[in-house]
Amino acid sequence: GLLDMKMVLGITEKTFKMIGEGQIINPPKTMLGMPNNENWTSFCMSMPSYIGGDVDVAGFKWASESVFNGTQPDMPYGVDVVMLSDPKTVYPKAIMDGTLITAMRTSAAAGVAAKYLASKNSKKACLVGAGVIGRTMVMAMMEAVPSLEEIKLVDLDIKKAEGIAKEFEGKYNVIPCASTEEAAKDADIIVTETTARKPFLKAEWVKPNATVIQMSAYEIEDEIYLKADKKALDNWAQLSHGTGTLIHKLAGEGKLTEDMVATLPQLAAGQKPGRESEDELCVCATYGIGSVDVAVANQIYLNALEKGIGKKLMLWDNPLWV
Repeated sequence: GLLDMKMVLGITEKTFKMIGEGQIINPPKTMLGMPNNENWTSFCMSMPSYIGGDVDVAGFKWASESVFNGTQPDMPYGVDVVMLSDPKTVYPKAIMDGTLITAMRTSAAAGVAAKYLASKNSKKACLVGAGVIGRTMVMAMMEAVPSLEEIKLVDLDIKKAEGIAKEFEGKYNVIPCASTEEAAKDADIIVTETTARKPFLKAEWVKPNATVIQMSAYEIEDEIYLKADKKALDNWAQLSHGTGTLIHKLAGEGKLTEDMVATLPQLAAGQKPGRESEDELCVCATYGIGSVDVAVANQIYLNALEKGIGKKLMLWDNPLWV
């Protein structure tokens, strides 16, 4: 069921709602950049969480990315693993690949943001980045924003965009595009899902009432976020303290404070309003939170148990010391 975007969107929105209601413990992710966090060529992140309520599971995602992998054929840029534990006994319940979970939940987070922030009359979307997330982002936007009629998919390597467009041929109207400016200027929704570390989306390319969703650390010009009528993000503590992120920069310069933004958990829990007018510019920054990975992984684990899929592993017959 992992490739069921409707299911993953539902889990993601429920998880945000539970965070807003105080049912989830979700510490900020810890980054281990190599050779350092500012100039990494590879990194690993620990993303722990506990989900209470009717889910009741603990877990973490070990998220990793490598610039080297991006230069090699048939090697994923990101390699992730998810571990689930029983919150009472702390025994491990499952260890599973988290790479596809990341791809699905990342785009689902953008889908939830679009649900609350996009204009109900949105017809055109611009998605920048035709990697793995570009594919799942098409799925998420079309599911979350039923009014969409076309998606322009931008990539420096136009063949990647053409390949994804062909995959969705006959289902969604995906148009490959080589120019971010061209695709963004008439877009009602703009989503950036790249590995860029410097802003490339310019303020003059964005319509006054567009919805802009940034999925990486720093992809949009400061002005876009600062002038937005609605400023949203997934986790203030994580983004405001994460070096190299747009939110960290703006907070450090005193241009942005927590009371100026709405979090996706607050939107999902009805604690703050989303878009209130067709004239508003709405901007959201997301960087990924571990509880969404754990929630999606837990549902896949339950599906696997029901279908008898997977292998049981024994850590020990009996512990050596207790």
